[in-house]
Amino acid sequence: MKAIVSIIMGSTSDWPVMKKAADFFETMEIPFEVNALSAHRTPEEVEKFAKNSVENGIKVIIAGAGMAAHLPGVIAAMTPVPVIGVPIKASLDGLDSLLAIVQMPPGIPVATVAINGSLNAGILAAQMLATNNSEIFAKTIAYKKELKNKIVKANQDLEKEKFKFRIS
Repeated sequence: MKAIVSIIMGSTSDWPVMKKAADFFETMEIPFEVNALSAHRTPEEVEKFAKNSVENGIKVIIAGAGMAAHLPGVIAAMTPVPVIGVPIKASLDGLDSLLAIVQMPPGIPVATVAINGSLNAGILAAQMLATNNSEIFAKTIAYKKELKNKIVKANQDLEKEKFKFRIS
């Protein structure tokens, strides 16, 4: 088995946020790798990772970063592989990270999800992979159907709650 998705974070302190993407890939049976690489502390390793990502079989990169949040953009500048940025709430309620990741210059796109939104990054990565993988496509459809079923069940549970003045 060889990883097709790479989850990268600037520091292991980001792991509690980024683990949601890893848990999603585990559930979906999508091979992934996880590494801590810092655009500021280990720039040579970031460059080596990004420049070798295609050769290493990586199809999508999820990069989480807080504060200055350079990691997703630096990686995107050095690889043709799609990069999904996850702004990490580290300071300024994560707005600094969000703005740093989403404001990339023309030619260096980074898809960006919500602050601490690594689960959505995982789902988006799976949908990207599903464009030419029928097995992953079927799994993403099943996952989204289950999301719908959870809401249907939640509404059924809410209907059981009785109140004298409840209209719906």
